[in-house]
Amino acid sequence: MSLGPRSRLRKENVDGVIVVSFTDTKIVAEDQIQEVGEELYALVEDSTKKKILLNFGNVQYCSSTVLGKLVSLKRRVDAAKGKLKLCCIHPDLLVPFKLTGLDKVFEIHAEEQA
Repeated sequence: MSLGPRSRLRKENVDGVIVVSFTDTKIVAEDQIQEVGEELYALVEDSTKKKILLNFGNVQYCSSTVLGKLVSLKRRVDAAKGKLKLCCIHPDLLVPFKLTGLDKVFEIHAEEQA
């Protein structure tokens, strides 16, 4: 008996904000990145609430392809007149954001409560 594919994201509604946490500590494989992207895009399409907080607290490493998915997600959220924020990004994971200037594109907070 198959339970279907396991979600790579954990979603919770907190005061009208969809808080999304990643279940994987490393996001590097192409199929994994594709699944995460599809789940995030579906969230924007399916949700009436367009406030999304991505909690990276569990993520220790991700490939640069993930950054591209995040930029695409931001465009979709902006087009839907929503808000996208990131939080709890490990300092080592922040380096690519800073090198690419994405730390200026995304609103990044140290903690989820921000």
